[in-house]
Amino acid sequence: MKRVLSFVLVFLLLSSLVLMITGCEVPSGKTSTSGKSSGTLIGVAMPTKSLQRWNQDGDNMKKLLEQAGYSVDLQYAADSVETQVSQLENMITKGAKVLVIASIDGESLTGVLAEAAKENIKVIAYDRLIRGTEHVDYYATFDNYKVGVIQAEYIIKTLELDKGAKGPFTMEVFGGSPDDNNAYFFYAGAMDTLQPYIDSGVLVIKSGQTEMEQIAIMGWKSEGAQARMDNLLTAYYSDENIDIVLSPNDSLAQGIVASLKAAGYGSADKPYPILTGQDCDITNVKQLIAGEQSMSVFKDTRTLAGKVVEMVDAIMNGTEPDINDTKTYDNGVKIVPSYLCEPVFADVNNYKELLIDSGYYTEDQLK
Repeated sequence: MKRVLSFVLVFLLLSSLVLMITGCEVPSGKTSTSGKSSGTLIGVAMPTKSLQRWNQDGDNMKKLLEQAGYSVDLQYAADSVETQVSQLENMITKGAKVLVIASIDGESLTGVLAEAAKENIKVIAYDRLIRGTEHVDYYATFDNYKVGVIQAEYIIKTLELDKGAKGPFTMEVFGGSPDDNNAYFFYAGAMDTLQPYIDSGVLVIKSGQTEMEQIAIMGWKSEGAQARMDNLLTAYYSDENIDIVLSPNDSLAQGIVASLKAAGYGSADKPYPILTGQDCDITNVKQLIAGEQSMSVFKDTRTLAGKVVEMVDAIMNGTEPDINDTKTYDNGVKIVPSYLCEPVFADVNNYKELLIDSGYYTEDQLK
């Protein structure tokens, strides 16, 4: 009889343990922290693989979203608006719950985003504002106006304009792709900061070309910047050196350096001008080290990707994402609630700390 009772007690104890364990298990398809469906599809649309930064953005986004338990459809559109629209349509058809879009043309997605809205799909504009539609819910980017300010302040401090240096110093200005809303913010931040020195004659733009229609480089193409720099050097700098080139990003700076080299810059008689940039691409960091480029604004794509994952989590949990700007980014239809990350600059003095010590690059990548 005692044996029977012992058996029954053991059986009941084991049964209780099984029920307890089963009750603590996370149901299949659910995470234990947020309640969102494991494997929920998130569409990530990037513009091109031709620029290093977009490859890094896409890779970081995919990695962090998958670590958070999502399924990711990452697509690159080879700078084709039609391809990007088709990719987004496919993401909608596949059942994506959120679309993260770095647009090629910020005004060409109205139709496909209306389709997304019909399916209650939320849209996060990634680094490039999507314009002309009410169907963009959030914007995640860096403070693009501040990028231009940082570039201008670097010029001012390097030449000691803030300490009364009178120059005059010669300068030419480049603009980004006219179909990218960010290009206008970079330009405004830089030119607003430099304008007093231009007005006083300390900075002299010999070409007189300062309007975006004159200085913009379509598609952010290095070869476009190289061709324009060739023309500027031939037309305005055959008898004197240029002191400053304001370049909004690194792909343009690559073309500008190629043009300067071809014109004989890099010697004691023709030193490289102060040249700005943005993105800290590997090629450009090597140019910093070689003294061919002066600085590049560093926008850590890991930071931006992490912020977007936080936004996606909030959306999937039915809460409001963290927002720190509700005034700046008007897309022509609405003010898009935004989160702005902080950019910083890298130059030959601090690139190791910013880029190598942080794990963004290895030393071997920069050799």
